[in-house]
Amino acid sequence: MTDQADSIFVGGGGEGYGTPQRLLLKYGNRHGLIAGATGTGKTVTLQILAEGFSAAGVPVFLSDVKGDLSGIAATGLASHKLHEPFTKRAAQIGLDLQYRAFPVIFWDLFGEKGHPVRATVEEMGPLLLSRLLELSEPQEGVLNVAFRLSDEEGLALLDLKDLQALLTFVAENAEEISGRYGLVSKESVGAIQRRLLVLENQGAAALFGEPALDLADLMTVTPEGLGRISILAADKLMNSPRLYATFLLWLLSELFEALPEVGDPDKPKLVFFFDEAHLLFDDAPKALISKVEQVARLIRSKGVGVYFITQNPADVPDTILGQLGNRVQHALRAFTAKDQKDLAKAAETYRPNPRFAIDEAIRDVGTGEAVTSLLEAKGIPGVAERTLVRPPSSQLGPIDEAGRAAVMASSPVQGKYDQVLDRESAWEKLRARAEAAAREAEAEEQAAKDKREFERARRYDGKGYAEEKPKRSSGSRSDSVGTAFAKSFARQLGTRSGQALVRGILGSIFGKR
Repeated sequence: MTDQADSIFVGGGGEGYGTPQRLLLKYGNRHGLIAGATGTGKTVTLQILAEGFSAAGVPVFLSDVKGDLSGIAATGLASHKLHEPFTKRAAQIGLDLQYRAFPVIFWDLFGEKGHPVRATVEEMGPLLLSRLLELSEPQEGVLNVAFRLSDEEGLALLDLKDLQALLTFVAENAEEISGRYGLVSKESVGAIQRRLLVLENQGAAALFGEPALDLADLMTVTPEGLGRISILAADKLMNSPRLYATFLLWLLSELFEALPEVGDPDKPKLVFFFDEAHLLFDDAPKALISKVEQVARLIRSKGVGVYFITQNPADVPDTILGQLGNRVQHALRAFTAKDQKDLAKAAETYRPNPRFAIDEAIRDVGTGEAVTSLLEAKGIPGVAERTLVRPPSSQLGPIDEAGRAAVMASSPVQGKYDQVLDRESAWEKLRARAEAAAREAEAEEQAAKDKREFERARRYDGKGYAEEKPKRSSGSRSDSVGTAFAKSFARQLGTRSGQALVRGILGSIFGKR
């Protein structure tokens, strides 16, 4: 049993199991779900599906949250201790197991285990940034004002320092901006700045900037016709789960916006695996859930299949779960009343099989086994079957650092994203404005000083100066403070430490939010 031109072999049976299960490529963009408790085989299922799509010429994007999917880039070995049970499993399901490697591109938001991945702040947009920063509704409103101002003033937001500089500008001109767009409080700006500082300290500043990720680099095939598998190193990224979920949602949204309509292709243009999918929905506002639902519903017409991987189907909202036609359900444990309720709910979503009780099968299947339901002709869900999932052809477990380095050295995007670009944007333009304002204020102060000296010279009568009442300076104390701040602000924008000082000043002036 092997993959056919129109399908991917997922698994088969033996005594007590159902018919061989195949995922039809023409329904590969109808989305899917891989669920099950920890240690039940979800990662292997993800691996064999990625291999199957790649072999069919379909590019794949997946996140490696545990660091053990890099083995897709290496050939599996029958002698490897992790592969020993595979020979028996292959014989049991009638699989002619041929070990091979697959073409992989490694990516990493931090640029450590893969090519750097970047997005600009303006591409991320205020909705996703608000989610990432955990902003309140008033704070999100201020962020929307900042984005509108950047559009109208031609202040490009590329990296975090651009957004930080723009927010400083918003705070200094809060009264005028409030008159145009609605109330903008300095307290809200200060709260956003502090959130940005936390994000920066977590290393997320590396995500924002240029060159931004070119989506075309995720959708390439080799000269031999194999779809390239893009693997995002997410083991470190998972320390910031909200950043992880926001980045993947941004990527989905960008694909949705950029790709043309293709209807129902013979096979997907790209398959996207979203591991630890519950992180996308935990504490998510309704507006964000609605956006995910919209993307999931419409992106399939762009030829993109999205597969959610999570421990429990209950982690995925019903509105989205109902759109996932291809399902591989590994074991769910039922230790508590809630577990039993979730188990019953999961069983209800499958097309019944008179040969067994689905809830019992989901509870009892062993590691590497699953209850599957894959779309059949005309997109009808298949009858639930107990399935022995096939072994992978590539290496199970991670490759070593030398192997990773070799893959990166031969990557088709080698060198493309290594150097950070810093073209003129909001930070540079606002810095230039601040410096010009400082020069203008200094010139006015000098002119006033020269005028006072001239008047003083005119009062000289040869014997001394005529007495007169002291006059107030032409510049008020507040003008002097404003001039000093303009000079200081211009200088501080010029250095990294200066930017941190500005944020510190803002935090102390605006107070806690």
